[in-house]
Amino acid sequence: MAKIVTDVVCPFCGTLCDDLEVALDDSGEKILEVYNACAIGATKFLHSQAEDRLTRPRMKQEDGSWKDVTYDEAVEYTAKMLVDAKKPLMYGWSSTSCSAQSIGSELGEEVGACMDNTATVCHGSTLIAVQDVGVPSATLGEIANRADRVVFWGCNPAHAHPRHMSRYSIFPRGFFTGKGSKSRKMVVVDPRKTDTAKMADIHLQLEQGRDYELLSAIRIAIRGEKLPETVAGIPAKTIKEVADTLKSGRFSVIFFGMGVTHSLGKNHNIDIAIAVTRDLNDYTKAAIIPMRGHYNVTGSGQVWGWQFGYPFCLDLSRGFPRYNPGDSSSNDLLIRDEVDAVFTLGSDPGAHFPVGSVKKIAQLPSVCIDPHITPTSAVSKLHVPVAFVGVEVGGCAYRMDNVPIETRKVVEPPEGMLTDEEFLAKVLDRVKKIKGVA
Repeated sequence: MAKIVTDVVCPFCGTLCDDLEVALDDSGEKILEVYNACAIGATKFLHSQAEDRLTRPRMKQEDGSWKDVTYDEAVEYTAKMLVDAKKPLMYGWSSTSCSAQSIGSELGEEVGACMDNTATVCHGSTLIAVQDVGVPSATLGEIANRADRVVFWGCNPAHAHPRHMSRYSIFPRGFFTGKGSKSRKMVVVDPRKTDTAKMADIHLQLEQGRDYELLSAIRIAIRGEKLPETVAGIPAKTIKEVADTLKSGRFSVIFFGMGVTHSLGKNHNIDIAIAVTRDLNDYTKAAIIPMRGHYNVTGSGQVWGWQFGYPFCLDLSRGFPRYNPGDSSSNDLLIRDEVDAVFTLGSDPGAHFPVGSVKKIAQLPSVCIDPHITPTSAVSKLHVPVAFVGVEVGGCAYRMDNVPIETRKVVEPPEGMLTDEEFLAKVLDRVKKIKGVA
């Protein structure tokens, strides 16, 4: 009879759904089925059981072929690479536990690295805006129970966060939203007619890159002032209708994604979206929450905030933390040829960075720590597979609303395989010995 592990947390996206159930075989070693997860989350659990999964590190040879090496050899290469580099880049940190991020931070400090996480190419502008003006926020539990006006701006949760609407924002029957989706009005702002937009009560199909103008117009409409005939391609009448809809609710929430953080205006778009939220609080309760992607990108910002005072784009090369997004961010450093080694963990810059940055990674001494074969592992000199956090090892992760959640271990990793935390601890120990500070 299959054993069912309950209350499992999904380590895929920032929603961190914590109601998964995983069926194991009689031995408790093999995952048979994953219940309650979206298709992407279920695939992550099942992929850990893939027969062609790598279980040992491998080093790229001069002819481009790969040679298996031991974990001790991988630790030695990584430690020597980081010590020999004048300014190494240590990037990623968004798909691992907070304890691994903490050890990685100590390692980065020891070797004087530039440390950056995936926020640099997604919600970095959100973090800058929050530092500039603060943020009125809430938990996803409050949203499920109270929010009756829900805005999705520049995001498509139907695809990117598949259970967000069913768990927290649109369909759940909360304490004050007992009729589920019938209790709520849904507004989607997106230049495209996405699958999320097709479900909306109101879809504002604005002109590309004109988010700032539309947010300004909504502020004016909330105050009852006169508007031009159209703003960002949206008629004034529709803008007033949206403003009245948000003002008339008991609790409004704005969820926003990369469609607005990386359109023209960047962090200033978020500044004014926060201002809209504050304006709404003159009439009702309102909050704003970013739709974070990787399951613990929020946690990496938290850990670095505690340890260094800044959430991303850290430069530790002078022995103290400096923070200057646009100068100390990964792509700027790579394009300007300012780093001489690249260490990647918990992300895939090979799939998401501009081709110029990926070419630099391919030219430099490089290590990729990842359970999967990825575009980044393909261009790195050393690929170190590790145990899946949230599947084969537990650890703390932060949900998109900044709530910490402890992920669960479901099965054992393949024999002899290290976790992120164990590998980083070995590298840190070796670095200290090489530098004579152990």
